[in-house]
Formats: sequence, structure tokens, C-alpha cells
Amino acid sequence: MKAVVVAAGEGTRMRPLTANRPKPMLPVAGKPMLEHVMDACEGVVDGYVLVVGYHADAIREHVGDEFRGLPVDYVEQDEQLGTAHAIGTAEPHVDERFLALNGDVVFDPGLVRRLAETGTTTIATMRVDDPTSYGVVGLDGTGEDGLRRADSIVEKPDDPPSNLANLGLYAFDPAIFDYIERTGMSQRGEYEITESLEMLLDDDHQVAVVEHDDRWLDVGRPWELLDATEAKLDDLEGRIDGEVEERATLKGPVVVEEGARVRDGAYVEGPVIIQSGADVGPNAYVRGASVIGPDVRVGNAVEVKNSILMAGASAGHLSYVGDSVVGRDANFGAGTTVANLRHDDDNVKMTVKGERVDTGRRKLGVVFGDGVKTGINTSLNPGTKLGAGAMTRPGESVMEDRGDSI
Repeated sequence: MKAVVVAAGEGTRMRPLTANRPKPMLPVAGKPMLEHVMDACEGVVDGYVLVVGYHADAIREHVGDEFRGLPVDYVEQDEQLGTAHAIGTAEPHVDERFLALNGDVVFDPGLVRRLAETGTTTIATMRVDDPTSYGVVGLDGTGEDGLRRADSIVEKPDDPPSNLANLGLYAFDPAIFDYIERTGMSQRGEYEITESLEMLLDDDHQVAVVEHDDRWLDVGRPWELLDATEAKLDDLEGRIDGEVEERATLKGPVVVEEGARVRDGAYVEGPVIIQSGADVGPNAYVRGASVIGPDVRVGNAVEVKNSILMAGASAGHLSYVGDSVVGRDANFGAGTTVANLRHDDDNVKMTVKGERVDTGRRKLGVVFGDGVKTGINTSLNPGTKLGAGAMTRPGESVMEDRGDSI
């Protein structure tokens, strides 16, 4: 059995973080989301087919031709025309039952095994409080094998047939490719796999339903990287492979990877991952749930709280970075302060594709694209985004989004 992993999209709602990389390559708990999905298939599949498109080379270079000793094939989706179109591109590499998984979700690995073991076409579902915001799966009893059967799949219905949300994770027989070929374009301008499944049901094919009641996160907007990282770091087990100087203090689960350094006077309160090449301290305070990425610098009198700092980012001295997602090679000028809490104590809002969105987070700082630079003593408002390469002036107060890639 192979896993077909769809990783072709840009993720426009993730801007500016996706200006230079596809969304599945964004990090959660220290490694790309795509890698989490592929790891979840360990012991279940004997190979992978990755559907790539936007910045495909970033995925090819990271994954290579093998992953954990298993072969990896690539297919190119030149235009992102929907889930059915994406899965359909994998047909030349699939001649038996296979898994179809999105490359930008975070879930517990046991779900993959349950999908694989059903032996038939299967949809993963989860019970939700408000099914009108999801694709919803209706049920039609239980088969002789004890598996529940689907009788309908409806996108964002006003009158849901159940509260079982479609998680976008499937097991398919190769027969699905015939139905994909017959699938027309939806009103959204896409070829959707749910339409293919509806035709399968109309032809009296059995479609099993697996209900998932554990972790599943659809990571589509910048702050959801924080949500996913917090969830993953719940299970963190500390280890020290790098250098921790004598007068540094580590509390709780902290990982210091080989090649990382924690200097005297630093106080690290887990869950925290400090990745290879990172340099923390002296006299820095890092607390969970935070990931200090490869070759990141966190210097004197800097506090990092509940944040993701991607490779090569730097906060050299006298700065505060809270509840933030910071792109590669970004630099905080001395005295830069991130505000992460509104004075009225309401949830922080962020602009996504031109619309103000309630993030559901009481505390949320900033989102920086790659290469952002702040001048000394910059102040940044909660929920602010700075596009790739954007800059601020010394002493500036930034109250709204800035840059071309947001």
C-alpha cells in the first residue's frame, strides 16, 4: 500500500509564510507538516507518491527519493484544480489500494492504520459541534464487518445529516480513478474528491466511515502553526545532545539538539526545542511552547515565549518575542517589543486574504515573512503581519500589516 500525499498548494491564507515555500513545508514542532504526515504512515505503507506543485523543488530537496528507507515518487500538479484532480495525477504510480492524505494536517498516527485496515474505500471523520462549516458525512447503518457506512457527503450544509466532519483523509481502491475522470468542475472552480465519492455511492459502492476522536488539526492560517506546535509539544520528552553551559538552567521537557548551544545565564522552561546550530543566551529566557529553529540566535536579555523562530532568525539582544511565528532569516533590532495582548482583553484578530478574522487566541503576537528586519526599539501591535523582506524604522510603532506578500 502506498500513501498519496497532496502537497501541491501554496496556502494563500498562510501568507506571508508561504511566499517562498509551499504550506506543507511550514514547521510544526521543529519539522515540516509534510514530514509529520509521512511519519504517521510508518509501518503501514511501502512507499509514497507526493503530489507537488507550488515551489515543488523545496519538497524534492527536503524529502529526496527515499523517506525513512521507503521509495518516494513525485507527480506534478501544474494547476491546483482541487482534491480530485490532485489525487488523479497519482494514477500512473498506483495499482492497488492506497491512502490519500493531505500534507498540511496534524493528526495522531493511529488514524492512518485504522484507514489502512478497513480493506475498502474509507473516509476519516470526526464529530464536531458545528458541522455547517465542514464537509459532512451522512450514515447508512453498519455493515457485516462492523464498519459504519456512508450514504452521503455534503459540503457545508445548512441542514447537516450528521455531526461527522470529513477530515480529508481516505483509503481508496484504484477504481476511484474512473470516478475522478468523470468528476465535473464544482461551483468553486475545482474538481473535488467528495463529488467523486458521491458518484461512487450513487453506484451502490460501499464507503466505510472511520470515526476519529483524538488529535486532528487543519493548519491553514498562521496562528494555527502555534496551535499545532503546542499540541505536538505536549508529548515532548527532553534530551540534551548539544552544549549546555554550567550556569544555564533547563526546566521541564527541553530538547537541545546536537550542534546547539545554551549559554550561561539562559533560563529555558519547556516544552522547548532548540535545534541544531541555534545559540541561546547568555541571559536569555525561553519558555514553552517554543521552537528555536536551526541556526537561530537568541541573545542577551531576550525573552521568547510560545513562539516559532524559523531557520536563521535572530533576536540578538533586549527584545521580547511572544506568541509569534517568525520566518527564516528575520532579524529583531535591539529593543524590539512584540505586543501579544489587547487592552480590552478580547481575542486578537488578524487579516487573512483581506478579511479580519477572530483567531480565537487571547494572546497572539506577530507573523513575519522571511527576511523581515526591524529597527531598534520597534513596537509591534498584536496580530500584525510583515511580508517577506519588510523593514521597520528605528523607534517605529507598527499598528497594521506591511509588505507585498501578506
